[in-house]
Amino acid sequence: MDQADVCEIEALNENTGSMFHEKDIVVLTISSFLFKVLTIFHIGDDEETQNYFLSKSPTKSFSEVFSEVGNLCSGAMNRELLQYFPHLGMSTPYTLSSRCFSFLSELNPEHVTRYSITINNTARLQATICMCGYAPIDFSVNTSVTADTSGELELF
Repeated sequence: MDQADVCEIEALNENTGSMFHEKDIVVLTISSFLFKVLTIFHIGDDEETQNYFLSKSPTKSFSEVFSEVGNLCSGAMNRELLQYFPHLGMSTPYTLSSRCFSFLSELNPEHVTRYSITINNTARLQATICMCGYAPIDFSVNTSVTADTSGELELF
């Protein structure tokens, strides 16, 4: 929500259940002809997490705000992946009953990872990233950082 936020991410065991007793999960999907990536958020209903996401939009519901943030993150990831995969689509965030999570294996995922996320030592959530491949994928990513100079003025 803010550039000054401190975000701690810890990998969890694939079999680790949700640390929450959430009623719903929020799902973001990016897909192509070759693969589908699902990011599934498990969110507790504790006051600290609710306050964190609602702090800048107190008139909106938690679901609206979290979906907006998720849509921005999904869009950023989609733009990065478009460099390597030209035909991508992303869904709007959707909310499902947490009972649906037990059917994740029905998607035949090739890769599943789980993460615990803590923001500013108060907001807590978990994310499950699931990748389903439909064709062999082989690509390399340039991880060197290049400075973004767009928007700078040149003085002659």
